[in-house]
Amino acid sequence: MYLDYNATTPIDSRVLDYMVEVYKSVPGNADSRTHDYGDSARKVVEKGRKQVANLLGVEADEVIITSGSTESSNIAIQGLQSYAEEAGKKHIITTAIEHKAVLNTVKYLGTKGFDVEYVKPDLSGHIYAEDVLNRVRKDTLLVSVMHVNNETGTIQPVQEIGDELRRQGVLFHVDATQSCGKLVPELRELHYDMLSMSAHKFRGPQGIGALILRRKNFVLPPVKGVYFGGQQERGIRPGTTPVALVAGMGKACEIASEEYEQNAKSSHVIKALVMELLEKSGVKYKINGDPAYCIDSTVNICFEGVSSEALMLSTKQFCALSNGSACTSHSYDPSYVLSAMGLPVDDIQSSVRISWGPGVTVEDVKGHFQELLETVKMLG
Repeated sequence: MYLDYNATTPIDSRVLDYMVEVYKSVPGNADSRTHDYGDSARKVVEKGRKQVANLLGVEADEVIITSGSTESSNIAIQGLQSYAEEAGKKHIITTAIEHKAVLNTVKYLGTKGFDVEYVKPDLSGHIYAEDVLNRVRKDTLLVSVMHVNNETGTIQPVQEIGDELRRQGVLFHVDATQSCGKLVPELRELHYDMLSMSAHKFRGPQGIGALILRRKNFVLPPVKGVYFGGQQERGIRPGTTPVALVAGMGKACEIASEEYEQNAKSSHVIKALVMELLEKSGVKYKINGDPAYCIDSTVNICFEGVSSEALMLSTKQFCALSNGSACTSHSYDPSYVLSAMGLPVDDIQSSVRISWGPGVTVEDVKGHFQELLETVKMLG
C-alpha cells in the first residue's frame, strides 16, 4: 500500500492518457512561430495555464510555468534581490519548518547581507500569526510561510498573515506544495504575492509546477529571473516549455477542481480509520503535532521505542511510508521540522509520516495498516 503521498502521488490515469495523446499528436515547440505545429503546441500550453489559473482562482497571465515548487520558491525569493537592494529592504521573515527550497534559499541571501529571521512553532507544529507579524519592520522585504507542512500536515495561518501583510504592503510568498489541489477554497481566497506549487503532489506528472505572481494595483511583484536563456515565461523562467508536462499539470488541476470535495471526504474517512486502528492496536504511540491544525491526508506518528528506520525497512515490501521530507531522506540527521517543534531526539527517531489521497481505499488501510501495526508490536 502506498502511503507516501506527501513525497509524490501516483499519477492519475486520466492525466497520463492525456499526456500520451499530446506526446503523440503535438510534436511542436510552443515558441515556434513559423508553422502550425508550434501553434498547436502553444494552444496546449495556454490551455494548461488556464486550468492552473482556474484551480487557484487567478488570472492565466499570473501563472509562470516552472519545473516545480523548488524552482518556483528559488525564483520567488532570489528574484527579489535586485529590488531589495534598490529599495533598501533586506529583512526576510520565514519559519524554521519550511521546506529546504525556502530555507536554503534565504540562507544563501543571508550570505549576501540579508537579515533573515526564523519563527519556530511550539509542540503543536503550528506557527502563530502574531509571532510572524510582530517581527515585521520598515525594511521587511518578504515573509515566506508554507500553507501545509510536508512532514506533520500542520496547516499554518497563512490567511491571517496574508491579510495583514497586504495591508502593510509587505511581499508574501506561500509554499502551497502540500495544499494545492486539496485546500482549494482556502487558496482561492488567500492574499499573497507569490505562490509555489508542484503538479506531482496532486496526481499530476513530476517535473512540472508553477510560480504564481499576483498583481497588486495592476503591477506584478518585482521578481526577476535568476538565470539566463530565452524569453519564455516573460524571461522569468527561460527554457523550452515541456508541452505534454504542462498538459498533464493542467489536466490534474482540472480534475482537482472538480473532485477536491469528494477527495477531502475520503481523506477524512481514512484518517478516522487510521486513528481508530491506532487506538485499538495496543501499541504505544503519540501523534506529533496538534490534530486540530492538521490536514486530513497526513499523520505523523511516534511509535514509542521503535526505530523509524527499522520500521520502514521491515515494512517496505507492503507499505510505503517515510520519516521526513523526501528531499532530506539521504540524511540520517533527526528531522529538522520535529526538532524545531521541540520533540526529544528519541521521539523523533521513532516517528514516521503516513500520507494518502485519491486511490487509497478503506479496504487498503484495513489490511495493510493493520499489518504495519503488527510489525510495530514485533519491533517493540
